[in-house]
Amino acid sequence: MKKLSTLAFLCAAALAGTMTAQNPSQKELKPNTVPVTSTVPAAKNDAAKNDAAKNDKAAVPNTAPSKAQTPNAAVDSIVSDPNYRIGPSDIISVVVWHEPDFSTSAPVRPDGKISLPLIGEIQAAGLRPSELDDTLTTALRKFVSDPRVTVTVNAINSRQIYLMGEVAKAGAVPMTAGMTVLQALATGGGFSQYADLKKIYVLRTQNGTQVKLPFNYKEVIKGRNQDQNVVLIPGDTIVVP
Repeated sequence: MKKLSTLAFLCAAALAGTMTAQNPSQKELKPNTVPVTSTVPAAKNDAAKNDAAKNDKAAVPNTAPSKAQTPNAAVDSIVSDPNYRIGPSDIISVVVWHEPDFSTSAPVRPDGKISLPLIGEIQAAGLRPSELDDTLTTALRKFVSDPRVTVTVNAINSRQIYLMGEVAKAGAVPMTAGMTVLQALATGGGFSQYADLKKIYVLRTQNGTQVKLPFNYKEVIKGRNQDQNVVLIPGDTIVVP
């Protein structure tokens, strides 16, 4: 009996080993399933990015500010005034086409004249730029065949008013056409805390005599006594006490 039991046990063990060999354990590791990555070369990716960047730049409009057509809008505004006349200390530029020897840029002298090679002294103060054009053209015909002259005003120093007293920016102010007291005060950068806005005045020389023109800022900005807001003339001084 013992021999039969031992034999049966051995047979059962052999049978179990055979079944294990035919059915591997479920705990066996599965093969590596790392996902396949893109095979596009890096160089192609970089090229695609560069193309996209170019397209983005093309889509953005050019927002760079255009160059100003004139170097000084304030000067142009004054020169365009029909009442403007060239004055002493104004800086003018004379350009004679294809004749650089006759071209120059200089301030008008205190006596109102400018000097040009060969021509000599020419009266400039009191003339419009177009009138000085004609004067120089006539003078140059002695030396140049069909002269073409252009006179440009680069700076206006003969038409200034002055701010002084309790303002942020005291000093000379270029006077634009039709500038009033209120407009001139607007260029002063504001008043100090000590300014007496009811007692502002304009000092003006008339017929060799200095006169005082009162200006009540508080009334004028409320629309009252607008006759105090006079149009300035060159040399006026606005005092803010």
